[in-house]
Amino acid sequence: MKHIIILGDGMADWPVDSLGGKTLLQAADTPNMDRLARMGRTGRLVTVADGFHPGSEVANMSVLGYNLPRVYEGRGPLEAASIGVDLKPGEMAMRCNIICIEGDHIKNHSAGHITTEEADELVRYLQEQLGDDRIHFYTGVQYRHLLVVRGGDKRIDCTPPHDVPLKPFRPLMVKPQAGTEHICVPEGNADLTPAQTAELLNDLILRSQELLKNHPVNLKRMAEGKDPANSIWPWSPGYRPQMEPFLQTFPQVKRGAVISAVDLINGIGYYAGLRRLNVEGATGLYDTNYENKVAAALEALKTDDFVYLHVEASDEAGHEGDVALKMRTIENLDKRAVGPIYEAVKDWDEPVAIAVLPDHPTPCKLRTHTAEPVPFLIWHLGIEPDEVQTFDEVAACNGIYGLMKEDEFINEFMKQA
Repeated sequence: MKHIIILGDGMADWPVDSLGGKTLLQAADTPNMDRLARMGRTGRLVTVADGFHPGSEVANMSVLGYNLPRVYEGRGPLEAASIGVDLKPGEMAMRCNIICIEGDHIKNHSAGHITTEEADELVRYLQEQLGDDRIHFYTGVQYRHLLVVRGGDKRIDCTPPHDVPLKPFRPLMVKPQAGTEHICVPEGNADLTPAQTAELLNDLILRSQELLKNHPVNLKRMAEGKDPANSIWPWSPGYRPQMEPFLQTFPQVKRGAVISAVDLINGIGYYAGLRRLNVEGATGLYDTNYENKVAAALEALKTDDFVYLHVEASDEAGHEGDVALKMRTIENLDKRAVGPIYEAVKDWDEPVAIAVLPDHPTPCKLRTHTAEPVPFLIWHLGIEPDEVQTFDEVAACNGIYGLMKEDEFINEFMKQA
């Protein structure tokens, strides 16, 4: 039996007053997810382990069954792997957003969804002006980039910028972790202390603001009424992780693939031993090319045993707090991905198991991630259905799988060999 996970990033939500107290999954028109929930089995999954921030790296690694306390090294190293940066001992990688600062406040975490082409020009400029033997900036996708600090100490507190829209930025700058403020000896392969690392990063933030404010890319964006990309914001530091390949955990999987427009997810796939499939038109936004992603997933399923299909659109809509837009992304996932994949594989000679779930909630009201359990469904030929009739946060509470955590979901899904 082959397996595909269809993951709608941030798709879960809270009840919305304007929807009569329903969540978006309850209110949205999702006949295909509802059909799979009726024909299959459902439950809820804890994707954020105790003590972890509800980031997409944490949640997606949890979906795949990784032991977070043992292997987690932050978002930066995963994104480094995705863009081909092979971290060496002593190198600390960080996600480096290009954001929009307005006055003294973070206006948004994406610089108004800057294009990769514009951002690449800014990142190259920052590398020319700020890069040296210790500091290196690498271009990623859209607003999501990479900063590598040789000798940096990861024991620092960094605030994800999507958690703090419209907040003053200075109180949110990098700090040494509590209890490390007066450490004088670096840890491991670091040659900077936590306090020195924080000081270095904060200096880079402030210097980037001076460099970027009058850059031609930003002058052009402002003339067009767009938000300027006028600051870097580094966060989620870590070193090279030690993750076992997914194929080693599940030997029935001889070959697997990941499909995503997001470097973070592709980085997880890299360390999990899954091949990365690049899809034309995949953007990580609401305009992503669902049809090309579905075609790539179905083609991969002809030769691979496992496919992880990740769609970012709902998460971005949740960060914008746009209920109507997020509703549309959920309905697009249902009609343009879940439905076509089911219709294509339901009669294959070799059966295909399908799982659908979010990685975490991104409530429109809050505009950032939360750690509540998420609903999931599992369907394959011959599965005995439970009593649940729809796919949403409330209905899943009555699912036969109950509340799962750690590797229970992936083990249940993959046990159908």
